[in-house]
Amino acid sequence: MGYQIPNFSYGGPAADLFPTVIAQAREAEAAGFDAVLVMDHFYQLPGLGSPDEPMLEAYTALGALATATERVQLSTLVTGNTYRQPTLLAKAVTTLDVVSGGRAVLGIGAGWFELEHHQLGFEFGTFTERFQRLDEALQIIAPMLHGDRPTLDGTWYRTENAINEPRLRDDLPILLGGGGERKTFGLAARFADHLNIICDPADLPRKLEALDQRCAEAGRDRSTLETSALVFAMVDEDGDAARAMQRDYLRKLGTDPDAMSAEDFGAATARHFVGTPDDVAADLQRRVLNPGVDGVILNLVPNGHQPGVVTLVGDMLRKLLR
Repeated sequence: MGYQIPNFSYGGPAADLFPTVIAQAREAEAAGFDAVLVMDHFYQLPGLGSPDEPMLEAYTALGALATATERVQLSTLVTGNTYRQPTLLAKAVTTLDVVSGGRAVLGIGAGWFELEHHQLGFEFGTFTERFQRLDEALQIIAPMLHGDRPTLDGTWYRTENAINEPRLRDDLPILLGGGGERKTFGLAARFADHLNIICDPADLPRKLEALDQRCAEAGRDRSTLETSALVFAMVDEDGDAARAMQRDYLRKLGTDPDAMSAEDFGAATARHFVGTPDDVAADLQRRVLNPGVDGVILNLVPNGHQPGVVTLVGDMLRKLLR
């Protein structure tokens, strides 16, 4: 089980921001979470807030969290491949592994947030080009993480006997994140140890069936690829308070839940898991675990920074996933 921190809008001065992040990571570790993850973005994402809300650079933040925690794995969910050359990314995550004492996971995806690319000067390209680049990048990064020295003369990247030292291990895990049944799942079958599936929970049975097919095509035993689902949770010991939190959050994003039809409200909240810990546990069991997903990476955007909330949710997940 993983705890993702995608939100740094805590309402205080910038000097208080990272101590709040550290407090969440430490609370997640104490509550039994296996991993703490941050987004690899430079602007806040649509659906979470406005672009000008606070957003930390991922690997700087993870390096700092490595010195503030002891046991949890540390990762992005997920690194945008378009933001760094693959050799630099291999060095960054391997350095994180050394700094953390062997707790790094490389989370990676093709990249998708066009506004960041356009305003900050990163090449965006087409959907097809971004996945071509990711494929080539993984052909470089995976060998570098595993102790090899890859040479590649590709369309997008070039390396010659690329060295990656120091390393603590030759099996640093690779996590792919996304919902693409052909491209993302195909790359996961070839390169990944873990696939985090991002989709409407109603689509999970079809996604898992597609993953089975991609693994068969790659000649891989599907049981060797761990899966999780990304979960957007709003949890409070008072279920009515949690549901009010959900409605307030929709208002923050510019929609009026009181003016929405039941159908529109359902569509807008399809990925939400809301209520008491028991409510959310039952919903996770029904919509995520019963279809066959192995685990959960969960965020608590509205209130995860409030002391005690991560512990409350961690206790629930430990009971659910034991």
